[in-house]
Amino acid sequence: MPSLLQRLTDLAAIDAVAGHERTLVGRLRDALAGVCDEVEVDAVGNLYAVRQGERQGPSVMIAAHTDEIGLLVKAVEPDGFLRFETIGGVIASSLPARLVRVRAHLGVVGVKAGHYQTPAERTSAPAVADMYVDVGAASAASVTAMGIEVGDPIAFVSEVRAFGHDAPLVVGKAIDDRLGCAILAQLLEDGPPPAGRLIAAFTSQEEVGLRGAGVAGRRWQPDLALALDTMPSGDTPDMQRKRDLDVAIGAGPVVQVAAGPGGRGFLVHQGVRRYLRRLAETKGVPLQEAVFAGGNNDAAAIAWSGLGVPAASLCLPRRYSHSPVEVADLRDAEAALTLLRGVVASMDALPAFGFLDEG
Repeated sequence: MPSLLQRLTDLAAIDAVAGHERTLVGRLRDALAGVCDEVEVDAVGNLYAVRQGERQGPSVMIAAHTDEIGLLVKAVEPDGFLRFETIGGVIASSLPARLVRVRAHLGVVGVKAGHYQTPAERTSAPAVADMYVDVGAASAASVTAMGIEVGDPIAFVSEVRAFGHDAPLVVGKAIDDRLGCAILAQLLEDGPPPAGRLIAAFTSQEEVGLRGAGVAGRRWQPDLALALDTMPSGDTPDMQRKRDLDVAIGAGPVVQVAAGPGGRGFLVHQGVRRYLRRLAETKGVPLQEAVFAGGNNDAAAIAWSGLGVPAASLCLPRRYSHSPVEVADLRDAEAALTLLRGVVASMDALPAFGFLDEG
């Protein structure tokens, strides 16, 4: 069985900007077809891989999204430069002088020569509307000959690498959420649950509005759903842990107690929260809890799908979020895998998650 690092490296190397997840989904489908009882892909690009227990029991969905942030070709200049729009939460200031890939062609986000930048330009990023990608084409006709057209995705070039003196860290693009996909694929290969049905939902278009997850929730209406994702950490010099975000890499996976401004993104199901706390203690897994005002994930869309689903998000902390150099600690990934293995192993005794149940 490949290691988590190898799975992450392989999956992150496949470009899958939101709305263009086809290649990655196909690769995952082929890899899981011989492992799972059912594998299907729906009309919006969600991949469902199901493992069925020998006995009747509850259904548990674990979701990880396949898409990544990136760019989209908006227009082609007569001299062959590409104009673009951002897809998902791209940090505009991180774009100049960045290597990118368009239909397997290498490109670079252009940057004005430093010798000719004004003092103001040296200390600020240009607007996205003023940026462009250079793919080495001298004309629009050359761009067409390369097979590049309006609407094509543009992905960052930043392969995942291992590094770190004090911890097993990884850095690269699309760690959000290929790390979750890698964990979920490994979980499926462990074997079936003792009872019930385990549904792995590799969801589409999370980065642009949690779109695939809502479809997945309505399709399966599980008894429990967990969104396996990544989230920012607050342990860098430009953040203040207690003021901004009390999360650190290497301190274990995170349950988001609340997400979005004012909790409007997601408020965790308290029964599921208690269940994960107890399970983490039993398994000896460190578990962080956080109020995250800066974003949201698939747990929210699944929780409010159909007639409602008891749900929570289990997140891997990452530094430098929504950049091509996201950093995560593999110890957090291993801890999340241990916790999820505990969920699957205890599916024959899954507690009720009724709103009034003590859990």
